[in-house]
Amino acid sequence: MEQYLGQHTPKLGFGLMRLPKLPSGQIDLEQTKEMVDLFLSAGMTYFDTAYVYDNGDSERAAAAALVQRHPRDSFTLATKLNVRVAKTADEARGQFTTSLERTGAGYFDYYLLHALQESRLGTYEEYRLWDFVSQQKAKGLIKHLGFSFHDSPQVLDRILTDHPEAEFVQLQINYADWEDPTVASRANYEVARKHNKPVVIMEPVKGGALAAPPAAVQQILTAADPSVSVPSWAIRFAASLEGVLTVLSGMSNLEQMKDNLSYMKDFHPLSPAERSVILRAQDALKQVVSIPCTACRYCVAGCPMSIPIPDIFEDRNLDLIWGQTQRAKTEYAADTKGKGKASQCIACGQCEAACPQHLPIIRHLKDCAAALEQ
Repeated sequence: MEQYLGQHTPKLGFGLMRLPKLPSGQIDLEQTKEMVDLFLSAGMTYFDTAYVYDNGDSERAAAAALVQRHPRDSFTLATKLNVRVAKTADEARGQFTTSLERTGAGYFDYYLLHALQESRLGTYEEYRLWDFVSQQKAKGLIKHLGFSFHDSPQVLDRILTDHPEAEFVQLQINYADWEDPTVASRANYEVARKHNKPVVIMEPVKGGALAAPPAAVQQILTAADPSVSVPSWAIRFAASLEGVLTVLSGMSNLEQMKDNLSYMKDFHPLSPAERSVILRAQDALKQVVSIPCTACRYCVAGCPMSIPIPDIFEDRNLDLIWGQTQRAKTEYAADTKGKGKASQCIACGQCEAACPQHLPIIRHLKDCAAALEQ
């Protein structure tokens, strides 16, 4: 059997990016505590957050729901440093100290340079952040260092060649993006494997899109096994790959947690017959036109027109995927009330520079304006 970092880590990780929210918009800490307790009681251990998630509230929730309530050796915690929100090297390095303070974790089991892609590599190098995280590891404040990645296989190969100190890579992998030429899930996975780096998988359900995929896909999956949930196929597809450290699921309520644990507590890789079902689902997905936004919201913060881009794309997909034209227009009107409309985009390009999916956001907004503002 292959030996690698995280080989024995349970293959379901708790992503703290999409935690449950109260009507006020604040994180629902009580429900989060229930979810954390259930996750740990099922034998799962890996928690993932980031300096930028929920403007720091995700890390604070990790402190309140996890760190302050459970023995430190009963879980592993990952967080990330993001140069996109840092104006100087000192600001970037300061994120590490802030994350330690917010979480109260004492150290991080896994620490990542966040969202590496061609446009940001120079800043990570200029700020000497690879040296910085290596120094924190030498001090014992980081157990394992790595990075999350959104770019081409060629760029990934270059990073792993230049920085062999990276112990693992976090990649977007799901059956919808497996052969997608932009996301390049399969190709990036193969590069990581070539460099013998274990993979943490993010977006296995593609921002929730594969929890409720188009009807043709749902029919294929449900017909194959009506006793399991639709999202279970996506999680198990990712977890069945070789060399996987864990698969992050951004669970937003207790029900999602219970469903994920129902099949991941005693995880079994996909059988050959189940793999053939996934192939048919992938073929069905190729026939559906939609905007493949994962609602990470990185595009929103810097928009000068305050356009709620992911919400608008979700509204447009109601029409594209489900044919719910009137509902799409109603939701669009509600989502843009007091905010920027799609037609108000000034094409500054900030959103496209921030988008880890490399979507042509400006073009999509023009289409949304034409379809939803009539």
